Amino acid sequence: MLAPPRASEVSAPADVTGLLLSRYGGQVPRYTSYPTAAQFGPEVGADLHGEWLSQVSPHKPVSVYAHIPFCARLCWFCGCNTRVVNSKYSLAGYLAVLRAEAALVEQRLPAGVWANALHLGGGTPNLLSRDDLNALFDIVRHVFKLAPGAEVAAELDPASLTREWVRAAAFHGLSRASLGVQDLSPHVQAAVNRRESFEVVASSVAWLREVQVRSINLDLMYGLPCQTSADVVATLDQVLRLQPERIALFGYAHVPWMKAHQKLIDAKDLPGLSERFDQSAIAAEHLARAGYVAIGLDHFALPHDELAVATREGRLHRNFQGYTTDACKTLIGLGASSISSFAQGYAQNASTELDWRRRVADGVLPTARGRVVTEDDRFRGQIIERLMCDFAVDLEQACADHGRGLDRLAEEIGRLEAIIADGLAEFDGRRLAVTRRGRPFVRSVAAVFDRYLQPSVARHAPAV
Repeated sequence: MLAPPRASEVSAPADVTGLLLSRYGGQVPRYTSYPTAAQFGPEVGADLHGEWLSQVSPHKPVSVYAHIPFCARLCWFCGCNTRVVNSKYSLAGYLAVLRAEAALVEQRLPAGVWANALHLGGGTPNLLSRDDLNALFDIVRHVFKLAPGAEVAAELDPASLTREWVRAAAFHGLSRASLGVQDLSPHVQAAVNRRESFEVVASSVAWLREVQVRSINLDLMYGLPCQTSADVVATLDQVLRLQPERIALFGYAHVPWMKAHQKLIDAKDLPGLSERFDQSAIAAEHLARAGYVAIGLDHFALPHDELAVATREGRLHRNFQGYTTDACKTLIGLGASSISSFAQGYAQNASTELDWRRRVADGVLPTARGRVVTEDDRFRGQIIERLMCDFAVDLEQACADHGRGLDRLAEEIGRLEAIIADGLAEFDGRRLAVTRRGRPFVRSVAAVFDRYLQPSVARHAPAV
């Protein structure tokens, strides 16, 4: 397993770093899928989605994702599909439609499909009342058999989390939790409209420990308005006292043309590309000194955590929730905007809640778009996933796995020459490996194998 690069290894000398950022710091996908969601289109609708559901094997486990698109507050940095809600009726009404959607899914699935993972995302799933949470698990269990020891994960907002909610979720098997923290500096919190104290986060962690949730993740961000490297380090120093098993360190993506509420952030307050890079590198070094293992591009875990073990054993995967140990080939999404993944391709529900509700009320799967995956997509997806997870890939073996010779990648290998010359990668004629200095730019290396990529400010976030 490769050690995380030190800040000095990726950022010095300054003139070289600036040159690399100018060449490879542009807009590229995060590669949580391939093809990416930017390539989804109307070719996948309710009929094809239903056909794929009918072909799911009852002998292999699936993963289930339920999207809860509600929050108690509007965080200006947020890129998720969510809205602020103050009415419990809205939550109960949403679950009623979710139940109807699940029934449509059940009609098409073979009998006896079982799930070994359930992820509650949002939004803020902990806005659900205890009764609503019970109803949600009743919906899932009516359609799927949850395997013994199935991983149950939830994304949580510490500001609205309660001990009672944690205990209710634990009753249903909550085993992993992700708490949104972002930054604990008051001036940064004010700049993104997300105020919460360290004490609130600490209480949330304590409640999760009480019910023996085995893996707690804290989401942090760099590149936020008014944020400095000192702010990032100060936040790390506080949260490390809680000893979370995992830390996710995401770069803020400022896309106000896609998320109108981000217009509330003054772009002049955003750190520049070089400062973003420094914040990321300094945080990675800080976490390494604290004993955390670097996981791919932006995750860190204690050595005993399942994510770190999977990294050591070459079993790390990447999906719409980021880095994961989940090896399921089928993901079934429920709720507005949720994405399902099958061997045949991707199917995404209508993104707006009203459209999603209308389609379900019409008695059809609320599929709005998706992508049929070709054999070439699977080939390239394998290469991209291994680069994103392992920082290395055996290109010759990947070609052999898909019945083709290495000559099929001649064009891509040619495009790698500049990357190799800049010291970001090495290639021995078979194995491509991203160097320590190149790891912050791994998305740009992976993009070499993306045949659909058309770099666009309006579609993707900066590479670092």
